[in-house]
Amino acid sequence: MRNDYTSDVFKKLLDKLQQESWQLELLISGFAIFGLFSLQGYIFDKYALNVQDANVYKIALLASATPIIFILLFNLIIHVLLRGLWIGALGLRYVSGDIDYDELKYSEKFTTYLKRKVGSFDRYISRLEDYCSIMFAVSFLMVFYVLGLTLLLIIFLIGTHYFNLYQGPYSSVLFFIGNVLGIIFIIGVLLTFIDFITQGFLKKKKWLSKIYFPFYKVFSLFTLSFLYRPLIYNFLDNKFGKRISYLLFPLYFLIFLSTSTYYKTSNYIKSTNLSTSQYASNNNYYDTLPEKEQVTTAAISAKIITKPFLPFFIPYIEVIEDRIFDFNPSLKPNADKRGPSTGVTINSSSSRINRDSLTTVYLKTFKQIYSISIDNTTYNQDYILSENKKKQIGFETIIDLDSIKKGKHIIQLKRKMQPEKDSLGTIISIPFWYYPD
Repeated sequence: MRNDYTSDVFKKLLDKLQQESWQLELLISGFAIFGLFSLQGYIFDKYALNVQDANVYKIALLASATPIIFILLFNLIIHVLLRGLWIGALGLRYVSGDIDYDELKYSEKFTTYLKRKVGSFDRYISRLEDYCSIMFAVSFLMVFYVLGLTLLLIIFLIGTHYFNLYQGPYSSVLFFIGNVLGIIFIIGVLLTFIDFITQGFLKKKKWLSKIYFPFYKVFSLFTLSFLYRPLIYNFLDNKFGKRISYLLFPLYFLIFLSTSTYYKTSNYIKSTNLSTSQYASNNNYYDTLPEKEQVTTAAISAKIITKPFLPFFIPYIEVIEDRIFDFNPSLKPNADKRGPSTGVTINSSSSRINRDSLTTVYLKTFKQIYSISIDNTTYNQDYILSENKKKQIGFETIIDLDSIKKGKHIIQLKRKMQPEKDSLGTIISIPFWYYPD
């Protein structure tokens, strides 16, 4: 049986629940804080892996999880502290009652000031209750804001992929339509953002509201705001809630800024994620690669090589395929299949044979673009597609070291910058030492 929200019985039930909601608030906050601390390491590791794979869709999803974790942790920890202070104040009120300023025996000046500024103890408890309720509600409201922003980003990425990268029939028409829709979409995002940070300014002006209304209806679906819109308006019609929101946004900015702050100990020495001719990063050697990280750019087996051969691995990222298409347009399919897809496929033997032959051409084109040199001596290497121990797919080759001397060497990965030009750019330089057994 559905509740009649206009009935007195239902209103009494809500009044009772809101008086007792602090217990549920503390329970949810405690479990959420524990879960977020347990989850943040996993999210950060997954984000790092997908950044290396250049998977923009997973990056967008995981990137949204990072601010959600920070926002929830900050808000819920503040909520628990305030709620604990509120419980302590209630316990003290039971023992001591209200503040007796006469018992303090302060001077008249201080007594008058404290009565005006501090007031009664019940007023203090009431204000703590308001702060706790607002902080708990705004915590999950902020989560929905971030999710809405993430959905807008994913919609834009998918639209860009299917409209601008499509190469089949009527591709020029679809390209034009995609650009027009993209411009309209960006205008809608800007209007929604302006209305959000001004707390409804575009809804207040008559002529602006007429322009903004169709965008508002569409973007309420894109951002899922229809799920939490009553919470927003109930939050904004309260002056106390507005003041809290104005305080929280700059505070969030300062928190995110503080996470990127660090102390420099040298003007010349700096740790980086990629190796150079003067610096050896753990990310480019399999024996020192952190357990939860994948190869970035390229990797060899170790800093000290004792065998007369050197495995060299280049992880696949989507931009590599774009370069191969630039150098060999015949490999570019009529319909680009990259992007979101289903795992259900129907393959015939003839299609597999054709795919294998194209993969051979694909690898030859890769060889034309990318080259390897040791101490400025170029090696003419053949590549195969391989999966490393980190479950990364990429291009692998084995370099013969019989002709090089003992000691320090620099292996470089280079690539042609433009088709039909011989200019090479150095992608990465990895130092190693060769001391054969």
